[in-house]
Amino acid sequence: MITKIGIIGGGNIGGVIVQEIARRRLSRSIGLVDVKPPDVARGKCLDIAEGIPIINADITIEGSKSYEVIRDAQIVINTAGVPRTVRADGSIPTREELLAINLQITDMVADNILNYCPKAIVISVANPLDAIVFRLFQRLNIPKNRLIGMAGVLDSARYRYFVAEAAGVSVESVNAMVLGGHGDTMVPVRSCCQIAGIPVEEFLPADVLDRIEERVRNAGAEVVGLMGTGSAFVSPAWSAIEMIETIVFDKKKILPCCVLLESEYGVNGYFVGVPVVLGANGVERIIEIRLTDTEKQAFDRSVETVKKTAEDVKCVR
Repeated sequence: MITKIGIIGGGNIGGVIVQEIARRRLSRSIGLVDVKPPDVARGKCLDIAEGIPIINADITIEGSKSYEVIRDAQIVINTAGVPRTVRADGSIPTREELLAINLQITDMVADNILNYCPKAIVISVANPLDAIVFRLFQRLNIPKNRLIGMAGVLDSARYRYFVAEAAGVSVESVNAMVLGGHGDTMVPVRSCCQIAGIPVEEFLPADVLDRIEERVRNAGAEVVGLMGTGSAFVSPAWSAIEMIETIVFDKKKILPCCVLLESEYGVNGYFVGVPVVLGANGVERIIEIRLTDTEKQAFDRSVETVKKTAEDVKCVR
């Protein structure tokens, strides 16, 4: 039974996660920490808590600048980091360009998780995703089933949405999966994409699917470009909530998550997005699916990018 969930980072994503945990009654207690003055986390939680009577949810919600607020949390969601925003010259920083500053933040996050909730299942949402998860792994030294990166759930949702929109069907009818790293080399797996169990190629021509898959790879940057002063936050938060809900209710859902591979897919010692069975213990099983030759080559290229990012992380002290 999950009685407490902690969220690190009181920005837009963290705020939506707190709101959804309360609305869906996923925990009796929620703790949100954010060190930003004057007291962002406390203010955001007070706002949500004051609405609790309207949805008739008997939930304790507490925000603080102190990590004490996440003490004994059984699930922790890390959203802390500097987001992607449009620069003065109109360009958009890549996830990798945010690496150095966000690794410093991650080190502080990891140390406080160890201090206050060392037995928690940790879900990390912050970008650059692959780098942050690898750094958490270095610092936390916890069993691999308890450290999960959220990327594939979001990327796959985007894939499903774009396919449904192009085909003129309900998103509920579309199954799709995106594997690999969370960046330009991510791999939308066309061979796994189906509409009501029917291969997607029966609905959409190859050139349309090519454009959809390219849009999936650039979806985050597309939102940043349109918003100008921020990045996507509702869809990432909902993606994290799907993972939390799967763990809380031990659903055993198969979801694409960034996890530590130890020989699966021919990869050893790196965090890569692959399908896993998610349940009460976190990652309960890694699923190896058959990829086409083209997809395997794309996946291998994505893994090489992940490896390079991990090596860059190792060089930052």
